[in-house]
Amino acid sequence: MASPAAASSVEINIPARMDRLPWSRFHVLVVFALGVTWVLDGLEVTIVGALGPRLQDPRALALTEADIGGLASAYLVGAVMGALIFGWLTDRYGRKIIFFVTLGLYVAGVLFSAFAWDFWSLAAFRLLTGVGIGGEYAAVNSAIDELIPARLRGRVALIVNGSFWAGAALGSLATVALLDPTLFAVDLGWRLGFGIGAALGLLILLTRRFVPESPRWLACHDRVEEGEAVVAEIERTIEARAGGALPRAEGRIRIHPQKTFGFGLIFSTMFGRYRGRSALVLLLMVAQAFLYNAIFFTYGLVLTKFYAVAPDHVGLYLVPFAIGNVVGPIVLGPFFDTVGRRRMIFMSYGVAGLLLFVTGWLFAIGALTALTKTTAWCVIFFFASAAASAAYLTASEVFPLEMRALAIAAFYALGTAIGGVVAPYLFGLLIGSGEPWPIFWGYAGAAALMIVAGVAALLFGIDAEGKSLEDVAPPLSLAA
Repeated sequence: MASPAAASSVEINIPARMDRLPWSRFHVLVVFALGVTWVLDGLEVTIVGALGPRLQDPRALALTEADIGGLASAYLVGAVMGALIFGWLTDRYGRKIIFFVTLGLYVAGVLFSAFAWDFWSLAAFRLLTGVGIGGEYAAVNSAIDELIPARLRGRVALIVNGSFWAGAALGSLATVALLDPTLFAVDLGWRLGFGIGAALGLLILLTRRFVPESPRWLACHDRVEEGEAVVAEIERTIEARAGGALPRAEGRIRIHPQKTFGFGLIFSTMFGRYRGRSALVLLLMVAQAFLYNAIFFTYGLVLTKFYAVAPDHVGLYLVPFAIGNVVGPIVLGPFFDTVGRRRMIFMSYGVAGLLLFVTGWLFAIGALTALTKTTAWCVIFFFASAAASAAYLTASEVFPLEMRALAIAAFYALGTAIGGVVAPYLFGLLIGSGEPWPIFWGYAGAAALMIVAGVAALLFGIDAEGKSLEDVAPPLSLAA
């Protein structure tokens, strides 16, 4: 697998040493410093979703339903760009430097959004915000997978990705106050929402300086001594707090470290040796992206247009929706490490799809109220949140380390471009028609995608639970 220019081989046990570590304060720090980005993203994206009706006010930006969908699409286009650019940079220059840069871009985009003056300026700032968060998906997911022990990787990855919805719940509650005209002027509250998100993002930058570079990445990129030093420091910290020596690490691998890995080798691996995995990951990403971006970015419009919910009360309806998304990965996450990846992905995608179809039909025949529809979404996304998080987990663990971030980026970008960018705009148009049945057919299409993806995971998925990343997908630098 190594190129002719590969360096001399070296035997390492870094993966085994990282995977045998007990859960510790170090792992808590990693989850908080890296995973909290999703909380901020959920906070900020939810504010935008709930603010949709307010942004249509002539005293604000006087946007149309299609404009609201367009803002969501601009954000997602930026996320696609950011994922592709920073996915490649993350694999080439390391996880740590990139997750500083991407969070900085994200904070800048959110801050500038607070000063938007029309649709086009806000769309441009939303695009910049998306560039930052797209880069975060690649850098952060790859770093977390490489720093968390194999036996816990599934549940931690699901909980971290699902934490987006903890921010969504906070954002939903915040909009109740921000949209209250007795507290804030119509054209001020929504701007403060963006400003708060930027301020919190700056605080998170401070915690990331304590997160080390991935020792796995260092070893494979001809920086073995640095990787050994990082692991040794983690071990010393854990042993000092535990008051005893760690168990011996069993398992060594021999690699040919290289400073860079060419695109030819990467893409021949992705679309040659692992073409089946690539097709599955793409399907999982497309299905969850279409579902989430279709529903979430336009939910405020559905509430106001079909159920006459006041714009300043939309946030209250989003809270239980967000709670269902948070609880799902927490409750179901451990089963991805025990029952197994394939069975749990099939279950979560399939159940979410079936429930969505039924809910869409009930909506179309007028059998739901704002409260019962919100309850239905809460149940659906209890399963869908775990499904979406599992898609990112699959993308990050079934490809070799040297191309992990780029693989996450590529499939996130493709999935978002195919299933996500079109969905908000399409549903914005369907909602603008004022008729429920066209919206139902949109829901039915999303449901079908979810069910097909779940069946594909059951038939062609990878049993990665409890396995070292290097066993799931051997490094490109692995010595013959």
